[in-house]
Amino acid sequence: MPGERVAAARNNAEWCDVVCASHGLPGRTDLDAWSVPRRSPPWYPDAVTLRPGVPADALLARIDPGPGASVKDSFADLDLRPYGFRVLFTADWIHRPAAQPAAHPGPPLTPVGTPDRLAAWAAVHGGGELFRPALLADPRVTVLARYTGDGAVTGGAVLLHRSGAVTGISNVFAVGGDTTPIWAGIPTAVGSPLVGYESGEDLAPALRAGFTTAGPLRVWVRD
Repeated sequence: MPGERVAAARNNAEWCDVVCASHGLPGRTDLDAWSVPRRSPPWYPDAVTLRPGVPADALLARIDPGPGASVKDSFADLDLRPYGFRVLFTADWIHRPAAQPAAHPGPPLTPVGTPDRLAAWAAVHGGGELFRPALLADPRVTVLARYTGDGAVTGGAVLLHRSGAVTGISNVFAVGGDTTPIWAGIPTAVGSPLVGYESGEDLAPALRAGFTTAGPLRVWVRD
């Protein structure tokens, strides 16, 4: 699925740019990659490739390639070992057409609309101060939460709209670890095709919710 893979990589790069911008770190995007010149926030790469065949030298010249640097190799075709990097993890891009109905969505997922609610969401998610109130002011971003009757957060996700013809999904989590109900509920909240990526045991709930894989990716890190 080359088209879905490219769309997923571009959407994910846009989300990385949104997060970095919320931390006062503007990024650069061109046909080859998205990148930031200084170290990105925790869990986020310093560069994301947007096409196959990006030259490693040119890519690393865009970032601070020292210890702690990381690169999302969207097409799993880079070899950064000669530059002191190792593969941190591998994953699969995923895609779900908009036309498919949701299966057993469960209680609705509700948009998070205030800084206080975002802080509560981030505390349960585990990201804490990574998720800043500036995200709520960006019209492309929707932070979704599932609540108990007394208002406690039990799970959630982040959506990034307006990235071409797809909506990106990331940061899916659930108290207790089983994200299946969250994945099942997301398509009911979105009218466009969905893209994202997952790895290991986190991939299975997405596949059960109707997503299919669209190709591998790797994340490289320099210790």
